[in-house]
Amino acid sequence: MASVRFDRARRTYPGADRSAVDDLELEIDDGEFMVLVGPSGCGKSTSLRMLAGLEEVTSGAIMIGDEDVTGLPPKDRDIAMVFQNYALYPHMSVAENMAFALKMAKVGKEERRARVEEAARLLDLTDYLDRKPKALSGGQRQRVAMGRAIVRQPRVFCMDEPLSNLDAKLRVSTRTQIAALQQRLGITTVYVTHDQVEAMTMGDRVAVMKDGVLQQVDSPLGLYDTPANLFVAGFIGSPAMNLLEAKTSGDGVALVDGHAFPIDRAAAARSGGAVTLGVRPEVWRLAGDADGQEGEEGYPVTVAAVEDLGADAFLYGVPLADGASVLGTRGDDDVLRQVVARIPARQAIARGDVVRLVADPEQVHVFDTVSGARLTA
Repeated sequence: MASVRFDRARRTYPGADRSAVDDLELEIDDGEFMVLVGPSGCGKSTSLRMLAGLEEVTSGAIMIGDEDVTGLPPKDRDIAMVFQNYALYPHMSVAENMAFALKMAKVGKEERRARVEEAARLLDLTDYLDRKPKALSGGQRQRVAMGRAIVRQPRVFCMDEPLSNLDAKLRVSTRTQIAALQQRLGITTVYVTHDQVEAMTMGDRVAVMKDGVLQQVDSPLGLYDTPANLFVAGFIGSPAMNLLEAKTSGDGVALVDGHAFPIDRAAAARSGGAVTLGVRPEVWRLAGDADGQEGEEGYPVTVAAVEDLGADAFLYGVPLADGASVLGTRGDDDVLRQVVARIPARQAIARGDVVRLVADPEQVHVFDTVSGARLTA
């Protein structure tokens, strides 16, 4: 086991107009579960492959423990890789697949058998050791791929979207198993995913990337509660944070589609007039409900749909401006202006109704529209 450090690591492909990974500075503690997350093309898989030695580092360095591994071949880095596709040998049994790397490393037969049996016990694969991969389900094949990495007892696990080939239900159960297993083994793990729900539920810390640049590193709740910029705010959270363009005079009031929003006065003072307000779906409440004040106006929206999930319900609404829907007035980005609010389940609200939403000013995030930087403390 060991810590990992990216020291201004960069990867630029020949002929590219920008770096796939641009001066990545990231420290991962010994035994930590670090998740790299971001949209396709953000550089997360390239960063992982640089750590594994599968991609050349154009500049900078990568450290595992106190050792500079930047120029070392993959076999000398003492890492184990779990890929998106299972990469199992179809003619070998589960036990043979798991023991293959140890056999190549000339580990003794008895020790190989002991390590495979221990990994099989951890992964609930003991009854399947004699089967071929074709006789296993997708989740079982992924566990075999995990077992092949575990038996090596590496310093670092590298996992490149290992759950993307599984169905939704199996993905939920498997990610729980992986997180629990990593905590039990205590091996430093770098996990790549495009699914922010996976990132939020699995990682000790999460690193959010965009266009090869690291945007923010924090605990899952830290990212959710205090996103550093507009990109992180919109990416982390399901449903996503509502982002509303507004103008402010600096007195703690912002105007959205002609409707006043009270906001943090200090943030308003730091703005240049054009701000973007971020409101989580659960922060909204219906004007005039049990928690509200009589006569409060709120932000009017036309109900487009209500998703009633039993315990919760999500209202999707189109904002109104001066009494008319703004949908259809601002071009192709209109669909992005839909407002999402979590409301109590089983409300008597129908499509086409006009409702008014209210948000607590202390829970409204304020961002600079131009730079995207966070303005609220």
